[in-house]
This record gives sequence, structure tokens and C-alpha cells, in this order.
Amino acid sequence: MDLSIIFVNYNDRRHLEECLTSLQKNALSFSHEIIVVDNASTDGSYEPVGHKFREVRWISLSENAGFSKANNRGARESRGDFLLFLNTDTVVPPGALTGLLENLRSDESAGAAGPALYRGRSKFQVSFGRSVDFFAQFRQKIFLNPYYKIALKKSRKKRETGWLSAACFLCRRTAFERMGGFDENFFIYFEDIDLCLRMRKAGWKLIYLPRIAVFHEGGGATSGRPGLSRYEYRKSQMYFYQKHNSKASLGLLRFYLRLNMGLLALGGKFKGEEGRVLREKYRRLLKKSPTELMSG
Repeated sequence: MDLSIIFVNYNDRRHLEECLTSLQKNALSFSHEIIVVDNASTDGSYEPVGHKFREVRWISLSENAGFSKANNRGARESRGDFLLFLNTDTVVPPGALTGLLENLRSDESAGAAGPALYRGRSKFQVSFGRSVDFFAQFRQKIFLNPYYKIALKKSRKKRETGWLSAACFLCRRTAFERMGGFDENFFIYFEDIDLCLRMRKAGWKLIYLPRIAVFHEGGGATSGRPGLSRYEYRKSQMYFYQKHNSKASLGLLRFYLRLNMGLLALGGKFKGEEGRVLREKYRRLLKKSPTELMSG
């Protein structure tokens, strides 16, 4: 088996069907399989897959295990020499999978490759980067992201990078397994950057391929509860900082998040029962010791 395409689905029936339809339009000259790991969806996601896409293997989990655990489960069940982790809210144009696979196969020192991601006409997403710490993230958000969103419209040069987005992430099985897969302490967010950092430390290159473009809407599984989604982002961010960054960088992040909590409170984000529960989650998170953060 050349390629295993792995999805994690959580109540994203509409996007999943659109993406699987786009994959059918890719005339692939290599052997492949498609695996969907479902995180206990309740929206009837299986119905269109079971009826329209008989070649898809469906793995149902009894609970929402998160992005990392579900992807690792899919990888363990797969047979491909290469693994493509693909978000449900993507659309893959003809030729994209072949291009990704050919580029990664041609460079044995490369552990993973990723395409350009866009949301609309000329609206490219920043799906790669270098280091990730407090000042690097500040610089990326304030200066680099606005620049890249303009520069990526004309970018065509293949480049080596520090991390790639798991929205569309092709990697060698050997590299993935040697790293132990995704760190399952990440429920969602930062698991891709963490894996990429570990791969680079182990000597693998990561390749960004702007000539290959994949549509990515973003937020397919998280748009329904933005407040909780943002909390999960911050939770993973703090764990990532504890795992990979300095005490000073983690301290700055804690200080920033306390200020951010104050702004959220002023903006009325913690009103009602759900808001109070969310505020308590943030408070407990910010009180966690380094040891507690590393325990997930």
C-alpha cells in the first residue's frame, strides 16, 4: 500500500462528504486507502459515507478522544508507506495528492511535506513556520502573518520549514512511527507543531510546497463552540510551551493569558452558566504547575 489517507471526524458531515467527493476526482496511479476515525459524532456523519463511499473504512470511537488520539488510531489501523492526515473541511484538487507524494518520495531526507492552504480566491492561510515561543508567536501574528497572506499569492518556491499544518500533512510512516506519532496529551491544536519539532530534532526535513494548493475552510469541527475551542487552544499552547520552551516564555504566556481573561470578562464572554464554567477552566489552567501541565 502506497498511501493511507486518514480523517478525524467530529460532527462534520457536510464537509466530510465534500472532501471525499473531491478525492474521488483524483485519478490516482498508486495504491491507497481512506480511513475515517469518528470521534462519537451525533450528526449522522456515517450515513453518506456508508452509502456513497463504500471504499472508505470507518472506525467509530465511543467518545470524543481528540485529534491526536484519533489520528494515532487511524495510523495504527493503516497500511500505507506514507500517511496523509487530512482535515474534513478540505477540498483536494486533481493532481494534488500525486504532487505531494512524488515530492516526498524524491527526497529521502524529508520526513513530511505540506501544500499551500487557501480559503478563497487569493486568501492563503499561513500553514507553516519556524520556531514557536512567546516572542516568535507575537512576531508571526503581528508582522509575518499579514506579510505571508500577501506574499503567498505569488509564492512558488519549494522551501524547507520548521513546522507544517496538520490540515493537510503528508509524512513517511517510518518518520511518524519513530516519533511515536502525535503526542496524545494534545487534545486539539499544537499537536502538529510538536510532531514537526520532534521530527526535525531527529534529523528529518519538512518541505512546504506552494505550487500545490488545497482548499481549507477551517473550523469545521470547532465552529459550533468557539469559546471552548479557544480554551482548548490555550490549554495545548501552555502544554507546548512547558514541553519545548523556556520558563521565561511560559511565564510571559501566563501573564498574557491573565490579561486576556480580563478582556474576555469585560466583553461578556463569561456570562451565564456556560461562561462561568469556561472561566473556571481558565483559572484552573493558569494555576497548574509545570508538573501538572506535563501530565496533560
